[in-house]
Amino acid sequence: MSKIKLNVLGISYSQTQSGAYALVLAEENGERRIPIIIGGFEAQAIAIQLEGLKPPRPLTHDLFLSFASAFSISIVEVNIYKLEEGVFYSRLICEDGEKQVTVDARTSDAIALALRFKCSVYTTEDILSKSGIVIEQEETKEGESSAKSQFFSGTSQKSHKAGDELRDFTITELKEMLQEAVKNENYERASEIRDEINRRKKK
Repeated sequence: MSKIKLNVLGISYSQTQSGAYALVLAEENGERRIPIIIGGFEAQAIAIQLEGLKPPRPLTHDLFLSFASAFSISIVEVNIYKLEEGVFYSRLICEDGEKQVTVDARTSDAIALALRFKCSVYTTEDILSKSGIVIEQEETKEGESSAKSQFFSGTSQKSHKAGDELRDFTITELKEMLQEAVKNENYERASEIRDEINRRKKK
């Protein structure tokens, strides 16, 4: 069975389940998207990696990476291999240089680890045909970046208010505030500050 490569497009608030988030995976050479409902903890683990934020203490998935690396184990591939009653099932393909082992994992955890191990994510045509949706191609790189940030910034109105508040600070002050926010593990605040710094750089 042929495999289809997926890329992590971003995370947004779930429109169907309160308190949950939608992880959006995109077909690499196509227009289909797979939305997967995940919990808040997993959404934070994925969003932090997408945002490029470095926690002062390792999160669970960071600890897994460090532990595996210490024993020369790597995840070389993630496979989303089954969809049953709305639930996606995934496997981690792991190697230690001598043998390959397959480990079952929740899809949200598998994606969080794939981002940290920088490995590819695959699914099948059958799963894509069942769950894939096509979104009109009006997305830009800026739009994709915005999608990645939705976990932290929420509605555009909230993001706009945060930007207004930060406009009075210099770049140097913003960078210091960013380091302080990450140090205090206030990732939502850190994301808002980082977005303001990026806006300044584009001008």
